[in-house]
Amino acid sequence: MLPATHRMRRSADFQQTVRRGARGGRETLVAHLTTTTDPGPPAVGLVVSKAVGNAVTRNRVKRRLRALVAARLGRLPDGALLVVRAQPAAAGASSVELGRDLDGAVATACRRHTRQLDT
Repeated sequence: MLPATHRMRRSADFQQTVRRGARGGRETLVAHLTTTTDPGPPAVGLVVSKAVGNAVTRNRVKRRLRALVAARLGRLPDGALLVVRAQPAAAGASSVELGRDLDGAVATACRRHTRQLDT
């Protein structure tokens, strides 16, 4: 379960992160990352659209992604805002595949975000 202090709740935070954040994509998901000036704990939001599947499938994907993100919270910088958007391929992916894709997408987004800050 994702701790309450790490959950992204405001739609403005989702919009800011998706529109202005650095993106890293894989076959099963896309990660959008940005940082705030507030040095608080990182916040994570999940987006699982109807394209992923029916309600049962979407909820299963969300549960798996929440568990994977919760295990990786320590890797995110303070003040980070992360939105993980599931692709339709996430419905048939194993937890190992989702974890691998999550690690790769977040690493790419972090590298791109660092480049954005340097310019």
